[in-house]
Amino acid sequence: MKRFVAIVTGCGALIAAGVAWADHPIELGQTSNPPAVSCPTNCQAVGQVTGFTAQNGAGKHTFAPRRRGKVVAFSITLGKPKDSDISFFTNLFGGDPAAQISVLKPVPKKKQQFVVSGLSESFQLTPYFGSTPTFALSRPLTVKPGYVIALTVPTWAPAFAVGLGNDEVWRSSRDPAHCDDVQQKAAQVARGSTATYSCLYRTARLMYTVTFIPDPRITNPTKPKT
Repeated sequence: MKRFVAIVTGCGALIAAGVAWADHPIELGQTSNPPAVSCPTNCQAVGQVTGFTAQNGAGKHTFAPRRRGKVVAFSITLGKPKDSDISFFTNLFGGDPAAQISVLKPVPKKKQQFVVSGLSESFQLTPYFGSTPTFALSRPLTVKPGYVIALTVPTWAPAFAVGLGNDEVWRSSRDPAHCDDVQQKAAQVARGSTATYSCLYRTARLMYTVTFIPDPRITNPTKPKT
């Protein structure tokens, strides 16, 4: 059987451009009609990589909130791979399927280079195949304007939608000289690690969303004492 191992993709567009300024929790990456994951039909997976959205339809910078806040949870839509697919991906990527969230801080004056400023614990995915589990983080991750919230897959995850339009665009942490090498270990799994996200891909989506709580805006500032 011919198999394809996907690299990684970003996720869906923000519900509306102005939502990034809301004071209530926001589900970044949520769309009204999300595509179906590839497994079990034409089963593909993402492996050993970190990635984020560059464009999702008309929306851009989906996982880059314009306000300071906290990431408190994420959801991931998982396909239901066959036993043969599970064995194939586990052998290829060297472990059971898992995923976590990385907060990326841009490196000044370095185009598309980011350093991990926050990293969640890793969550095992096998018990949730065929569903969309939500994982609450044990510790909220701080996000500042300009930061990007990415999905890190230390092993592999059947959370990939393929065959989409050219307006689905994502970036990965893979070596820019070897963007199509899906077996390189490129996942950013350590806080403080740096990677260049120059590998750009189209027509696929990584199926995850992030629960983001903006910091409250001060509406009644304290007047200084005279």
